[in-house]
Amino acid sequence: MSSEGGPGADRSAWAHEPYPDARTFLGIEPTDDPTRWLLPLRKEIMTAGQFLYGGAGLAAGIAALEATTERPLVWATAQYFSFATMPGTLDITLDIVVTGTSTTQARCSIAQGDNEILDMLATLGRRPAPATGTWAAPPDVRPISETRPQFVPQAIGTVHEALDMRLVHGVSRRQLLRGRPVKNTGGRAAFWLRIPGGARVPDAADLALVGDTVPAAFASATGRPISGNSLDNTIRVGTLVWTEWVLVDVQVHALVDGYGHGIAHLWAEDGTLLGTASQSAVVRSPPP
Repeated sequence: MSSEGGPGADRSAWAHEPYPDARTFLGIEPTDDPTRWLLPLRKEIMTAGQFLYGGAGLAAGIAALEATTERPLVWATAQYFSFATMPGTLDITLDIVVTGTSTTQARCSIAQGDNEILDMLATLGRRPAPATGTWAAPPDVRPISETRPQFVPQAIGTVHEALDMRLVHGVSRRQLLRGRPVKNTGGRAAFWLRIPGGARVPDAADLALVGDTVPAAFASATGRPISGNSLDNTIRVGTLVWTEWVLVDVQVHALVDGYGHGIAHLWAEDGTLLGTASQSAVVRSPPP
């Protein structure tokens, strides 16, 4: 399913700028110490609420680890502690714990001064494969060429504009606030999200950017205009192939005691499973 010639031509100029990888989009900077990187905060990686997008924080740690170890990510998990706000620069500190013949085990912490933003664990590497396969299947949804951007003024210039999320299954929080009738979604929602900067073979950091979506499905699962703030995010990498858009298929598993849990499968436009993202989040009611 191709978006060539499709909608989205009205995005701001920076959203069209080509990026060779997520590291360039994020703008992380090396230092003289290979285990220390910097992430200058700018509007393009912030939310409409003016704090660092959680997926961008995880993506920055992944990008720094891949660059330092020169190995691709297998999986990474982040626990979020606090919000990062502009102006400022975040310190990304890596701890390469074990480096084996094929596999690296590592930690990463990201902080803004004395304020710890997130901690991360990761495995990186590549090994000969005795077997391969994919047993999940993508949902049947309309192609990206049949959708339209749904921007709000507060999102212009933020990470939300770059990702250009488009709901193709389920009911969004915004639709519920507008009084759209509730339908039974079975706890599922599906979104198309754009790789920042356009078509390429995404890297694991790109998956972190598009995979921070489980809380966006809480409204669809419950039929109530709720959302959430991520407590964690785990990315597991599948087969990385050329794509511009990623189909994010979310299954909300449960909402219990004010917290929600779920998983998302991340599909390329050709139906290849790029990876999975699982999250827990604090459930939030809409403001008055």
